[in-house]
Amino acid sequence: MTRALLFLLLLTGPALGADLKVATWNLEWLTERPAGDPGLPGDVSPKRAEDVESLRRYATLLDADIVAFQEVDGPAVAARVFPPDRYSIHITGDGVTQRVGFAVRHGLRVRQNPDLTALDVAEPGRSRLRSGADITLDWPGGRLRLLTVHLKSGCNEARLNSPGRTCEALRQQVPALQGWIAQRREEGVPFVLLGDLNRRYGQARRIAGCPERHRAAAAGDGRTRQPVLGRRRVH
Repeated sequence: MTRALLFLLLLTGPALGADLKVATWNLEWLTERPAGDPGLPGDVSPKRAEDVESLRRYATLLDADIVAFQEVDGPAVAARVFPPDRYSIHITGDGVTQRVGFAVRHGLRVRQNPDLTALDVAEPGRSRLRSGADITLDWPGGRLRLLTVHLKSGCNEARLNSPGRTCEALRQQVPALQGWIAQRREEGVPFVLLGDLNRRYGQARRIAGCPERHRAAAAGDGRTRQPVLGRRRVH
């Protein structure tokens, strides 16, 4: 399958009183581009039709209300995994191959908010980094805001203040997330931040600045090959 990582950062605000099944899934270079395309690294092999069909069957078994996905090259190929008769696709407008977004089950009322483009901290002349996809779910009793991200790779275990371009880029992405979180807390709107953080958290480690009661530890080390699920009554 593909690798996935869940980071449930914080849920605040009035009780919404309903169950919601949410998954996050890195679909690992899901694209219709042919091998050798300039948008693909030389060591990436595009998925075969049967691979995409396997992903579609898995998505059906997953049966999530909302799937936050990463590494998807546009809404058309996303719809091959998440059937249009069951899901609507909400994806960033980035000009990169590895985009992030959401597949939302029909019947749920969602609005797509502007992309979190501040996550693109790439220096001029270098490959662009991925924006975050931001949606609002109108839910019984209130709203729920969801942000999915795919942060800079290459600084999986080192401290964020470690030297080197990759850790520096990841460190520079933190203020954008902090700002988004601060806005949600000021609004008093429940929210979920999830996706592929490109960090490996051991069971004994704490996520800096995030209390135990407000976090779900990563369900894997960033190399797992299946989606990560969360099902809970949203408070």
